[in-house]
Amino acid sequence: KEATVTWSLCDMDCPAAFLSEGKLSYQVIARKWRPKAFADLVGQPHISQTLLNALKNKRLPHALLFTGPRGTGKTSSARILAKSVRCPHATDFIPCGECSDCIEIAAGTHLDVVEIDGASNNGVDAIRELRDTVGYMPSSGSYKVYIIDEVHMLSTSAFNALLKTLEEPPEHVIFVLATTEVHKIPNTILSRCQRFDFRRIPTRQIAERLKSICQSEGVKANEEALWVVARQGDGSMRDSQSLLDQVITFCSGDVTQEKVVEVLGLTSRSLLLNTLEGLITRNHQKVVEVVRDIFTAGYDPKVYVQDLLEELRHLLLIKLSPAQASEMVDLPQTEIDHLKSLGDSLGQEDIHFLFDMALKGANEIPRAQDPRIVLEMLLFRMVAAPRIAQLSQLGEVSASLASVASPPEPNVLASSPSVASAKKNISPAPPQEMKEIPAAAPPMEPSVTASKQEAVQVSTDDVSQENGDTNSPIKDEPVAGLTLSGNPAKDWLALVERIKKVNGLVAAKLEHSYLIQVSPEKEILLGIPPKMKFLYEQVRDNHFQKKICNYITTFWGPGYSLAVQLGDEKKSQVLTPKAIAQKEEEKKNEDITQKIQNHALVKQAQTMFKSEIQSIKEIP
Repeated sequence: KEATVTWSLCDMDCPAAFLSEGKLSYQVIARKWRPKAFADLVGQPHISQTLLNALKNKRLPHALLFTGPRGTGKTSSARILAKSVRCPHATDFIPCGECSDCIEIAAGTHLDVVEIDGASNNGVDAIRELRDTVGYMPSSGSYKVYIIDEVHMLSTSAFNALLKTLEEPPEHVIFVLATTEVHKIPNTILSRCQRFDFRRIPTRQIAERLKSICQSEGVKANEEALWVVARQGDGSMRDSQSLLDQVITFCSGDVTQEKVVEVLGLTSRSLLLNTLEGLITRNHQKVVEVVRDIFTAGYDPKVYVQDLLEELRHLLLIKLSPAQASEMVDLPQTEIDHLKSLGDSLGQEDIHFLFDMALKGANEIPRAQDPRIVLEMLLFRMVAAPRIAQLSQLGEVSASLASVASPPEPNVLASSPSVASAKKNISPAPPQEMKEIPAAAPPMEPSVTASKQEAVQVSTDDVSQENGDTNSPIKDEPVAGLTLSGNPAKDWLALVERIKKVNGLVAAKLEHSYLIQVSPEKEILLGIPPKMKFLYEQVRDNHFQKKICNYITTFWGPGYSLAVQLGDEKKSQVLTPKAIAQKEEEKKNEDITQKIQNHALVKQAQTMFKSEIQSIKEIP
């Protein structure tokens, strides 16, 4: 007798008399609130409307494939379809739900509606048996319906045995295949079925259905509590009903949000909102209290961080589109309004910044030996994090330091009032023929008239090159301002810089050469590094040397001759104009980096973020 009672309590069809008063089992809720018609399907209007139109227009396919997440109504839709084609009292293919056919189909005992579990009957023998019985006419009515649940579990041989029957079944047979993993079904089967994709049910619609269930069963439940249950169901009506049954059993009375959080082991919504409020208002004391409450309640740090990430996502969506917040965020209206008020004092970039920090913490917590310490430090860093406006000010300071450290451009100096006034008081010096200057003589700065005379030489050089005349010098007298200082590297660098303004192609080749010496007889010895050997033949070309001599005559004076030789391989470093420019650029960058690193705001940011400066880029 005890064994009989135990079996009755565990059976799906156990009577309600065995249940304790005031409590519902999941089996009773599922059977009582199972959809009886297509109109009762929650969140699947595209499926119900398509099937109804197909029935009314007599365009129902012989094989249908229902696919989608768990608990979205695939098997229920298959049974409703079977009722619609077999119910003798159906009106516009809406079954009555009271006749013997409807009752037997709902119970799974109808002779002409065969439900096959693909997980347990996945062999080829089961499909062969199905294929042998397909040809028999239904015992009553016009159609036989075969519902194969979890069809993806069938073996390859079973699928092959089903192919021909599925492609050309008898006119009185309808196949309905249901699966949650459609990618495991062969394409040969997919091509023989009409596919219907079931979607995840929106949280709002699940909460409304749970509310109607509670009202019909006389259970008092807060709207916030039902929202928590619906969110935990993750788009599945079946899972949400199971959780509702668990919550009702635990509460034994009114269903509140606190009890739902307690029984399901979730993070309290109020705690998440308090966390956001403390982070946004930079209230360190409130965050400390939140940390205390997290571990007092025993919340899992990993689950809490995931909930915090989701809450930051909700905050950003509400900030971006307040008008469509109720459609994009699965939250009750009271919580949406509260998040709107919190987001008013925070920018979008700040929310992105907080989300990135929380995401980094979520990746670190599962690998940490003590997740509690990592979560505490994460929240303390987030509450102390600077706002984007402060970081923008830091960028402006870095840009100003970079501008101070870099020398001003020549055109900027020329356009400044002080230089313009100084030009008026300087009289142009007449050009003089270049004479040899001792090595100890200091370099001379270019005069103010050098730029004007150089412009004249540029135009003359262009005309000369267009006419093809490379033998005649551009000018018989040198341009004032370029004189030999006795330092070959600096003298050659100054000459190459002048040539670069006139002819960039020639200067690009001379940048990789270096001046060895200038003899008293004005013989210039030019060296080419061994690693730039390919330039040696180009620079030795007579045509190219004549062009260089023209530039030397223009900028240094007449009477110079040019000789080129390949450098010594043993000499590792030579001061070419390119190398000198790179050294100057490196020195300038080092000076800028040193000034930025010593700045007070930069040191404060490094201390706050516990970071190091890897690179410094100039802000355009």
